Amino acid sequence: MPCSFASRFPLSSVTIFFAFLVACLLTESSPLLAQSAETASTARADSTATSTTMKVAVGNRYKIGVGVSDNIPSRKEDWELLTSQFQIVTPENSMKPQSIQPSEGEFRFETCDQFVQFAKSKNLELVGHCLVWAKDDRTSQWWLTDGDKPTTKEKLLERLKTHIDTVVGRYANDVTMWDVVNEALDDSNDKYLRDSIWTRTTGEEFMVKAFQWTKAKDPDALLIYNDYNNEFPGKLEKTLRLIKSLREQGAPVDALGIQGHFELDSIKYDALESLLDACRSNGIKVVISELDIDVVPRSRWWADGGKYREEMAKLDPYKDGCPEEILQKQAEQYARLFELFNKHSDVIARVSFWNLHDGESWLNYFPWNRTNHPLLFDRLGKPKPAFQSVMKTWHNTARD
Repeated sequence: MPCSFASRFPLSSVTIFFAFLVACLLTESSPLLAQSAETASTARADSTATSTTMKVAVGNRYKIGVGVSDNIPSRKEDWELLTSQFQIVTPENSMKPQSIQPSEGEFRFETCDQFVQFAKSKNLELVGHCLVWAKDDRTSQWWLTDGDKPTTKEKLLERLKTHIDTVVGRYANDVTMWDVVNEALDDSNDKYLRDSIWTRTTGEEFMVKAFQWTKAKDPDALLIYNDYNNEFPGKLEKTLRLIKSLREQGAPVDALGIQGHFELDSIKYDALESLLDACRSNGIKVVISELDIDVVPRSRWWADGGKYREEMAKLDPYKDGCPEEILQKQAEQYARLFELFNKHSDVIARVSFWNLHDGESWLNYFPWNRTNHPLLFDRLGKPKPAFQSVMKTWHNTARD
């Protein structure tokens, strides 16, 4: 017959043994307790870095958002990814002037209304994008003429006020941030403002009025001037000059939108940090409004007057999948960006990716058709190495 533990050891020995065991477990210097605590800490770290969703991991540093297709209300397969990871959404096209008022007085709200209702039903905040796109090729023809004559300054501003009063008035209770003016600065180093119907006719005045009229209709929203390549030499100075000038003229510009359409191996981290520092010094909030990292770099498309376009239009190196080394490089560069954003989180109000996953990215079609992989989630909505690297930046800064 097997003997019991008590029959093999006297009672006093049993008592002493268990007392010793309990003492070891309760003592801070106990190797068992130290190992247990270390294991638990590591498990929590791994969980934060790999399992928690972005909107949880980001904490209160800034809002984490995404620009999504206008058809998201019918794309049920994307809802879980969207609602589990993001806090605030931007409609990709339906609020742009060409979409919402294609001809004078013809406001098309159906698609936008559906988007807004969807966002509300999923408890997502909303960015209004955008009220003025200051480019002639992004401005419907009816804005440019009045009958058979060019539009006068007075008529253009009258139309702009009607547009803003109507759109902002309709969505003021739903939108928390507005991209009021989009891309008004010129890309060259020798010109200040982009040549357009807006700048030719009014100079800076259309921007001053746009911000004032938006504020009047939605006093609680964050109002943004949005552009790209703001960190580039020359454009950084023009960006700061513009916001300073608009504010001096009474425009309530709250924030600068840095689009952040980056290319692999070409991100100007130091220049971005200089821009963030300058915004802080000037009391300007920042949003990273349209973030992605192109793995099929596109800059050469515009080089030398476009002479490489025929060659590049045939370029599709990752149509069968993105190589692991490219994904890892992208992950490292996303991590470095978010380390910078976390360092300057006091000045950043929002970081929004442009499109939900690789399969929906605009960079599959712009400026030529190719299979691109610029985001944190692949075509099946699964996390990529870049997702894990971004999550780790939040974990590491929280731990520090």
